[in-house]
Amino acid sequence: MIETLSYQTGVLDLLDQTLLPGETRVLSLTTVEQVHEAIRSLRVRGAPAIGGAAAYGMCLAGEALPPDADSAQALAALLEARDYLAGARPTAVNLFWALDRMLGAAEAFAAAERTFSAGDLRAELRREADAIRTEDADMCRAIGAHGLELLGGAVAVMTHCNAGRLATMGIGTALAPVYLAAEGGRRIHVYANETRPLLQGARITSWELSEAGLPVTLITDSMAAHVMRQGRVEAVIVGADRVAANGDVANKIGTYGLALLAKAHDLPFYVAAPSSTVDFGTPTGAEIRIEERLPDEVRRLAGRAIAPSGVEVLNPAFDVTPAALISGIVTERGVALAPYESSLPRLLGG
Repeated sequence: MIETLSYQTGVLDLLDQTLLPGETRVLSLTTVEQVHEAIRSLRVRGAPAIGGAAAYGMCLAGEALPPDADSAQALAALLEARDYLAGARPTAVNLFWALDRMLGAAEAFAAAERTFSAGDLRAELRREADAIRTEDADMCRAIGAHGLELLGGAVAVMTHCNAGRLATMGIGTALAPVYLAAEGGRRIHVYANETRPLLQGARITSWELSEAGLPVTLITDSMAAHVMRQGRVEAVIVGADRVAANGDVANKIGTYGLALLAKAHDLPFYVAAPSSTVDFGTPTGAEIRIEERLPDEVRRLAGRAIAPSGVEVLNPAFDVTPAALISGIVTERGVALAPYESSLPRLLGG
């Protein structure tokens, strides 16, 4: 399996996910501007992976420092890079979490060093970014273990968008239980919603599970209710781009509707996400800023027009699923259950 991203000094390699499944091309990025573009254009996507790319983007900002930069100059440049990268996408909280962690590490380093060296700062940035990557991989496995226990003996689940290997730096969040089950010799069949308009479920989830030799059935978004009614799935599990303090969840557009369908068919609806996705500074989902993307993502498909060129388009990238529809939020530290206002801070220390 191709890695979502990897870093060697001065070069961030990442898989261009906009080209999947037709082409597997690895991009080699050397500037903060290139990382910003990769995040904005969804060449790298998935909240944890976006955070990882941003962390290594800060490493590239460090590499661009003049050799004789003093601490004030270095921190000013890193703050500028932080703010620039933060503007790439507004909804995924992991982006801001990773950037703030990297900037905080740089500030702590500069404050502790009597003799400042740009080279030593670069090494510190690399250590912090590598730590974020390692922690994410560990968190994915922990989420998988908790999720697998929660799913019990389920043999088929439905998911939306992509919350697997290619959305993280590990085995995924929503798909982590599926991968862990496979390691133990158990196969969980995944019904993957295609996820209009950018087809992350079709292009990415079905591709990565097929590449791993795991059972997957691709369905259009409009088939979800029919599949549930037929009794083909026993649970729904999705990822998250941001979890509010009250348990409301921002995730790929269509998640809210899927949660309503799950409730109508008496199916558990689980959200799997690392603790870094929980934003205790956002009281409810109403305060989450929803990214609005370009109209042609809806008007066109694979480079061809599928709607009149001048038709008005609404294209929010995310929606918010109310906490009342969520059966449990699976994190690396365990499972939070309603009421989330108390269970999330108790579990995560928020």
